[in-house]
Amino acid sequence: MKVTKAIFPVAGLGTRFLPATKANPKEMMPVVDKPLIQYAVEEAVSAGITQLIFVTSSSKRAIEDHFDSNFELESNLIERGKFELLEIVRNILPEGVSCAYIRQKSPQGLGHAVWCAKEFVLNEPFAVLLADDLIDGGKKSCLQQMMDVYQQTNTSVVAVEKIAQTETKKYGVVDVDVTKMPIAVIRGIVEKPQPDKAPSNYGVVGRYILKPRIFDLIENISQGSGGEIQLTDAIETLLKEEEVYALQFKGKRYDCGSKLGYLEATLAYALKHPELAQDFKHSLQGFLECME
Repeated sequence: MKVTKAIFPVAGLGTRFLPATKANPKEMMPVVDKPLIQYAVEEAVSAGITQLIFVTSSSKRAIEDHFDSNFELESNLIERGKFELLEIVRNILPEGVSCAYIRQKSPQGLGHAVWCAKEFVLNEPFAVLLADDLIDGGKKSCLQQMMDVYQQTNTSVVAVEKIAQTETKKYGVVDVDVTKMPIAVIRGIVEKPQPDKAPSNYGVVGRYILKPRIFDLIENISQGSGGEIQLTDAIETLLKEEEVYALQFKGKRYDCGSKLGYLEATLAYALKHPELAQDFKHSLQGFLECME
């Protein structure tokens, strides 16, 4: 079955970016001229997703407003003859793509956030994208690479990347036959293991394609790492029933959940922006010369 639905868990509090996220969702923080959530949505849409399901909280109305029409803004742009900007605003959400929103009443982990979208997904395979992970896949996005694997295997797929052994306690880590990477069956998966307990140095990043069976498994698992309902734990249970593949995607991931990763993403995307790249590069060179 073709994957046409994607879940975007966006209910987190963004505490690592306070005070910037006190009143503004972290997913709405801009990288050059687009918010993080728009990059994730564009990746999903380019891979064939037509229904976007946002798992939000009471403080995330800005996300819903961003993907809704703004008649006052559009009228103002028309009156001022700014038709290029008008097209940008109107095409934030392409025609034929719909949005649904559901509230996660309290932060109980990624697994719980995914489970909250169960009634929208029903009995279909679906994607999960975490906007914190901004992934530049080049000509083929990370999710499209995963879609290709899903079409070949007809089973769940998890995106992974090589991480430093000292970083395993920050990731879900997969047990795979590393000689078969970049695509391999997952033998096991554990959430945030200590470096000496990690089964490999392949960490899970914020992209998943999952079968609907995962909802029942989430519902029946107990709290895991950090006292939360972990998606990793549900996937570990799923492995007992069916194969799940790990894909070491091609591309560059920026961890925009961290301040350093966010700054790196802003720098990288500014340096390839069609309108800004040359001027920004010149400004950056001047800045670096002044720092010497």
